Amino acid sequence: MPITRTTETIRPTQSEFGQIAYDVMNCVYEIHHEFGRFFDEAVYKREFAGRMPSMELELPVTVTHGTFSKLYKLDVLAHKRGIFEFKAAESIASRHRGQTINYLLLFDLPHGKLINVRPERVSDEFVNCHLRLDALRNPAVDTSKFEPAVAGSAFFHDHLMSVIKDWGSGLETGLYEEALTHFLGGEERVLMPVPVMGAKGHLHDQKMRLLAPDVAFKLTAFPDRLEAFEVHARRLIQHTTLKAIHWANITHRHVTFTTLR
Repeated sequence: MPITRTTETIRPTQSEFGQIAYDVMNCVYEIHHEFGRFFDEAVYKREFAGRMPSMELELPVTVTHGTFSKLYKLDVLAHKRGIFEFKAAESIASRHRGQTINYLLLFDLPHGKLINVRPERVSDEFVNCHLRLDALRNPAVDTSKFEPAVAGSAFFHDHLMSVIKDWGSGLETGLYEEALTHFLGGEERVLMPVPVMGAKGHLHDQKMRLLAPDVAFKLTAFPDRLEAFEVHARRLIQHTTLKAIHWANITHRHVTFTTLR
């Protein structure tokens, strides 16, 4: 199986999850009031688990494809029905929401919540994802702007689509990037210095992920405004020795392949 969990989950109704979240937050507020806001998130999680023993902490889930394997650890699974991710950050960011959606898909659950214990008052957000990975393994694919003659194109397209058909298209982009890097031979062969050029010549060497000499690759998950990324990627090419960037934008329903030169 490409996704292996150590526990089975139960998909709750929204009202069921609402009651679980109410109980969880009451406990979190009590802990935050007693401990304050300056501890690492692990302190709050472990105290929370001690007070609510029905919670499962740091549950592993493994994602595999061929020789590639990635281990994740979920913060809290409540009654096998809800996911709670603890953070100790200045504020809740988009990457935290994306991480929570990643866990909802991997654990096949529709509802989760982000809890940030760093502010003066605990902040929290509901995160919902009613999609399921089984429905995301055959997204629509657009290759109208993809150039198969450019080096690395076949590898990029074929390996990325292979993992998407195995896992689904809604997981975090870093997972797909790690898999491609693995099949290219690992970080030491893929993350390479690329010269950056300015008005007076060489400025700096910046590390980029290369599919082939002078051909980089990039994965994104933008819901819209792809044009803005393309503008800045073309500027990057103009100021480096790169000949091209193979770019894939992955959303829940679509994968768009583009070659930028």
